[in-house]
Amino acid sequence: MKRYCSFILALACVTGAPVLLAAEAAPAPAVPECVAKSQEINGKIQEAKTDGRKQEQAGLQKALSEVKANCSETSLLKEREQKVLDAKREVTRRQTDLNKAMAKGDPERINKRKDKLAESRKELIDAQAELEKVQSQE
Repeated sequence: MKRYCSFILALACVTGAPVLLAAEAAPAPAVPECVAKSQEINGKIQEAKTDGRKQEQAGLQKALSEVKANCSETSLLKEREQKVLDAKREVTRRQTDLNKAMAKGDPERINKRKDKLAESRKELIDAQAELEKVQSQE
């Protein structure tokens, strides 16, 4: 959802597209993470208002309406599951890169690939923890 909201914000800022302001009339999401997202976006909207950044404000307003309309336990679960799948693919790719570097025998490249693999494994562990967190809230 964060990527989606960032995309909406960027798109609205670049195009200057008008945005519906009905988001404030919508009820707040009941899921704690959704509430936190809404509060974060509201804070950014206030900053944009204060600084006179109307296009950014419009984009943030659109992002807020998207969160309020689409953020749910189900959407969070799907998002977290996708993150885990992406992280697993990345670990597999990094392992392949390391194997190739080891076959070539370049110590510098091997160390770089090991570091990248370790980073990807940590991201996988983090993604799995977030998924478990959402699953435990059900």
